[in-house]
Amino acid sequence: MADAPVQKTFRYAEAAALLPEARRLTGEAYERVEALRARAERGEAAAALEAEADQVVRAWTLAMQERGIEVKGLWLIDFDNGSGYYCWRWPETALEYYHGYEEGFAGRMRIQ
Repeated sequence: MADAPVQKTFRYAEAAALLPEARRLTGEAYERVEALRARAERGEAAAALEAEADQVVRAWTLAMQERGIEVKGLWLIDFDNGSGYYCWRWPETALEYYHGYEEGFAGRMRIQ
């Protein structure tokens, strides 16, 4: 049985400090999945490539969860701050958005 994801509450400075690592890991996973997608478009065995892409995404998800980051979608992560989330998605370069617990991604607001 897998361990439960790490539950963490982040101050903005903590989340911003962790973002470069999260961004690097996300970029690496994204590039691997895109390379697999390109191979599938060239006619390679789509089922095998899809299984490999799923494995990359699962490993990325686990890497985020191990750091206390919540995965909300493909290449979309949230840092819980106790009253909502600092929200980031690939390929944004900085942690610039926030949303409450109920609003979700559609309710993102730029951090002042």
